[in-house]
Amino acid sequence: IPGVQVVAGSDVYGIKRERFLKRVTDYYATAEQEVGVELYEDYKDLIARTDIDAVVIATPDHWHAFMAIDAAKAKKNIYLEKPLTFTIKEGQMLVKAVRDNGVILGVGSQQRSDVNFQHAVKMVQEGKIGKIERVNAYVGGPPTPYDLPEEPVPADLNWPLWLGPSEYVHYNSQLNPPISLNPEQNEQFWGGWRWYKELGGGFTTDWGAHMFDIAQWGLGMDESGPVEIIPAGFEDTQFLTYKYASGVVMTEEPFNEKKTKGVKFWGDKGWIEVSREHFLASDESLLPPTVEVAEGAYETKIPHLENFVNALKTKTDPVVPVEIGHRSCTVCTLGNIAYDLGRPIKWDPAAEKFVDDPEADAHRLFNKTYSEGYTL
Repeated sequence: IPGVQVVAGSDVYGIKRERFLKRVTDYYATAEQEVGVELYEDYKDLIARTDIDAVVIATPDHWHAFMAIDAAKAKKNIYLEKPLTFTIKEGQMLVKAVRDNGVILGVGSQQRSDVNFQHAVKMVQEGKIGKIERVNAYVGGPPTPYDLPEEPVPADLNWPLWLGPSEYVHYNSQLNPPISLNPEQNEQFWGGWRWYKELGGGFTTDWGAHMFDIAQWGLGMDESGPVEIIPAGFEDTQFLTYKYASGVVMTEEPFNEKKTKGVKFWGDKGWIEVSREHFLASDESLLPPTVEVAEGAYETKIPHLENFVNALKTKTDPVVPVEIGHRSCTVCTLGNIAYDLGRPIKWDPAAEKFVDDPEADAHRLFNKTYSEGYTL
C-alpha cells in the first residue's frame, strides 16, 4: 500500500519474529528502500514507540481487547482482526477506549469491502426483494472444550505470555502450527485455538464475524441486534436462531447442498444469496454487474486494508468502525452463550444487556474473570 512503511513487529514466538523480519527486510531490499525494522516479544514495547501511527492486531481472540485498549491509550490507530473481542463487556470497553482517545479502529471484516456483498446489501436495503422475512447465514458450529494432549513447549515460545489473560491450558502444536525458516515451511492449517471454548468461539465467531456481519448490515442492524437467541437442539429448534424485533428470523442454516458459508436473504418478492464464491438471485435484475476478480488470497484481493489506510489519511471512520465490529461480534457471542446455557436468552440491544437473566449476566462470554495479574 503506497505511503505505508512497516517498521516493527511483535510476537511471543521467536521463530515467527525471525520470519517477519526476513519477509519485511527482503521486501524492502527488493524495493531498494532502507527501512529499519525492530522486533519485540512484548507488544507493550512496540506501542511505547512514538514514531508508529498504526498497528495491526492479528492475535488469538483472548488478547484482542487488552492489546487494542492499550494501543488506543497509546494513541495508536488500530486494524483489529475479527471477531472484535472475546467477551461482550470487552467490546463495550473497547468502543469507549477508541472514542475517548480519538483513534481510528478498523475491523478485519473484509467482506464489507467486497463489491458482491455490497451489491447484495444494496438490493436488500432498497427493497428490491420486498420485505425481508428471514435470513439464512451459514457459518458452522460452536467451540468445544479443550481436549488436546499436552506437548512440550517450543524453546523460543513464551507460553505464559501467549496465554496472557486467558485461563491456563497446556501447550499443543495445534494451537500454534509449526513453521520452519530453512527451508521455509509455513503453517499448514489455521491455529486450532479458535475451535476451543477456553481460547476461541468456534465457527460461531470465526465465520459469524463475516456472515452474521453481512446479515446485520443488510437488515439495518449495525447499531442494534437481535432480541432473542435460541440454540440449536433446544426443544424442536434445528438451527441456532436469532429473532429481531421487526419479526425477521435469522437461522445459522445451510442454503445449499454444498453448505457454502454465506448469506441468503428471503423477501416477500424474491431472494438473494451471496458468498465469497458466488452470487445468485431470484431474478436476473438483482445480479451485480460483471466484476473482474483479482488473483490471490481473498484477504488481499479485497481492498479492505486500503480502506483502513485511507481512513487514517482522511481522519474518517473506515468501512467497518469499532461500533459495527462490536455489534457483529455481540451477535456471534450471544449465540455461543445460548449454546452454553442450552436454552433461549433474551437481549436488549439498546441497553446491551440481558433481560432478567442473572445466569446469562454471569456467563464468562459476557464478563470474564481473567488470570492473575490481568484486568481491564
